[in-house]
Amino acid sequence: MTRQRSRLTFGVVCVLAACVGSDEQPREEAAGAASLPPDLESAAPRVALQTSLGRIVLELDRDKAPQTVENFLYHVENHFYDGLTFHRVMPGFMIQAGGFTPEMMQRQSPRPPIRNEANNGLKNFRGALAMARLPSPHTATSQFFINLVDNAQLDFTAETPQGWGYAVFGRVIEGMEVVDAIAAVPTGSRAGHNDVPLDPITIERAEILSK
Repeated sequence: MTRQRSRLTFGVVCVLAACVGSDEQPREEAAGAASLPPDLESAAPRVALQTSLGRIVLELDRDKAPQTVENFLYHVENHFYDGLTFHRVMPGFMIQAGGFTPEMMQRQSPRPPIRNEANNGLKNFRGALAMARLPSPHTATSQFFINLVDNAQLDFTAETPQGWGYAVFGRVIEGMEVVDAIAAVPTGSRAGHNDVPLDPITIERAEILSK
């Protein structure tokens, strides 16, 4: 059954967001029924997120999403993500991070928004890594989310405000059990935001494993 959410829970995954002036977040709808995409090239950049619940390793697709990958690596190299929290957790949909401290104070990216590369052919499958944004297509900065299920409703369909979707730029290759553990924590409302873990789940350290 398709689930609609009219609220935006922040301004950076707006499509995944809900704070004043910064609610980026993907909108939750019905999940698709696809499988993970084929393995990416082994030479693809890899990033490790050491979280308070365990380690997640991400493989990035620079060929399909060059600007998005460059932007993500910039934030990792400059320790922007260190100490931030998974501030939006929605079982059966996605987990989102990259913009808030455990106290739900927003950390603003020093970089301008990037162009939406959702028309690159990559899909929002379970385990896929994508950028959160505001309702306008080209507004992603630092916030990202990991799909918990196949979210076909978040994929690109057309270069229109409604059709742009959310840009996938990588996938989880290690630690999906950690992602699922994050998805299982109790959540509630905090500082005007919904779906916030009651006990903060932090990114203790983000580091590049290979470039």
